[in-house]
Amino acid sequence: MKKLLTGNEAVALGAYEAGIHFAAAYPGTPSTEILENIAPYKEEIIAEWAPNEKVAVESALGASIAGARSLVTMKHVGLNVAADPFFTIGYTGINGGMILVNADDPSLHSSQNEQDNRYYAKFAKVAMVEPSNSQEAKDMVKSAIEISERFDTLVMMRLTTRICHSKSIVETGEREEVPIKPYKRDLQKFYTAPAVSQQLHVKVEKKLKELEKFSNETELNYIEWNDKKIGVISAGVAYQYAKEVFGDKASYLKLGFTYPLPMEKIKKFADEVETLYVVEELEPFMEEQIKAAGIDCIGKERITNIWELNPGIVEKSLFEEEKPTIEYDESVVVNRPPTLCAGCPHRAFFYELGKRKDLMIPGDIGCYTLGGAPPLNAMDTCICMGASISLGHGFEKINKKYNKNKRVVSVIGDSTFFHSGMTSLLDVVYNKSNTITCILDNRVTGMTGHQDNPGTGYTLQGEETNMASIPDIVKALGIKNVKTVNPLELDELKKTFDWALELDEPSVIISRWPCALKALSKYDKEEFEYDLRKCEVDQDKCIGCKMCVNTGCPAIQFDKTIKKSSIDATQCVGCEVCMQVCPVKAISKVGE
Repeated sequence: MKKLLTGNEAVALGAYEAGIHFAAAYPGTPSTEILENIAPYKEEIIAEWAPNEKVAVESALGASIAGARSLVTMKHVGLNVAADPFFTIGYTGINGGMILVNADDPSLHSSQNEQDNRYYAKFAKVAMVEPSNSQEAKDMVKSAIEISERFDTLVMMRLTTRICHSKSIVETGEREEVPIKPYKRDLQKFYTAPAVSQQLHVKVEKKLKELEKFSNETELNYIEWNDKKIGVISAGVAYQYAKEVFGDKASYLKLGFTYPLPMEKIKKFADEVETLYVVEELEPFMEEQIKAAGIDCIGKERITNIWELNPGIVEKSLFEEEKPTIEYDESVVVNRPPTLCAGCPHRAFFYELGKRKDLMIPGDIGCYTLGGAPPLNAMDTCICMGASISLGHGFEKINKKYNKNKRVVSVIGDSTFFHSGMTSLLDVVYNKSNTITCILDNRVTGMTGHQDNPGTGYTLQGEETNMASIPDIVKALGIKNVKTVNPLELDELKKTFDWALELDEPSVIISRWPCALKALSKYDKEEFEYDLRKCEVDQDKCIGCKMCVNTGCPAIQFDKTIKKSSIDATQCVGCEVCMQVCPVKAISKVGE
């Protein structure tokens, strides 16, 4: 049977067909949907959201050591978090086959950088495969698990945003049922004391030579002969772009197994063509190794290492030719800056916080990062997952020692707090930092599409589970001053900020209200009360002060001609923040 699938959906199907027993991940665009599509295979696969990527990798390794076929997924920056166990697995190898699916994000569609994680495979000394469409994304899961078990190595599958989210036709198959391999205690393999690791390093170097021999033999790397005046070496989605540009006017060495590279095959291919191009997205990962082997080729001296490629960029870079496009008046295109949704509880929080003076506000990774944008302007930094609390701690220590008068208010989401904020908060307590930590608990992992986390009461596969209590956790970490507030009540929020700013020891404010787009769980319905009526502006009372506009709610519009505000009822969720800021009470609730 044939299906139209995204790359992420295809990887999930491939996990099912390849006999995967265990899968774990922390959600992160562009890889999130892989685990969401594995989750329905409840009978065959144990699928879990982990608190962070390091935990996900370690859990998957535990399953592998127990003899199961395991798979772990993450976005590119997630591998930074998981690097510690990832590098060690390069030495130890596996028992049951193990795949790490890594999704890079060229052009930073939803990320703080666009690092090229192919270098991680080389650095950690593990095998790597790269699919170029959804069919290969599915098929390579099975190939990768077989390579993993044959060579006793973790296999990294490198995807990019375009492969993850683009759809193509996939031929489906049946699941291969594979028994759990026996577990045997082996201290010379998994017990990485220095004396053991020294021997494991010797073994992994030998293993890499075996993998390179395989790379030269495998059908995952193949040649398409056409005109030999031009030869192209490419992999992943860049191969598709090269095919669009060159067509049958070039021959191709298409690489699906990209570490170790098949250098013998590359040399033979290079000898057969007059001009050799290496077309790859982001960094010159293949090009550097090819040139180091003494093979002349053209690559990043022509093709950019910044942002996503496309056929137009490849053609312009190599031939200085541009295909005609539709011309239009760019001046009439209205910019659409990213903004918090109508009724978002984070907006009310940042609206009140942004009015405070002499604050340094470190932010974190999540949809609340938008609190730093106009008109809220209530964030100073955004570095990486969990950094807000520890960055704020460092700032506060220097600030205090040198008699500066700024206070630090660190802002972090609930899922991010579980991910890597808890250890940072422990540092605040341990090293006596007078910071205010605000945990924005919107009852779900909002930014990546409403995945469950330890605080929601549900697992990935829908089972009810223990609901982690953020107040209890922060108190257990040593925070004595803890308050939970409804961020939609601005007076309550104001008083809570006043309370925290007067303290001379660390405090935590928990802003607790569900995401405006969240499908409410039974726990949400028991805890939170909603007035679903919409807000409406009485334009006879409106004085055009724009106070409501300054909240940044996209449901509020201001007519410059009549100098009056109005509210789009289709967007309004009745959060009442605009009602609270209106100085003349021109906004009220309407409807039943």
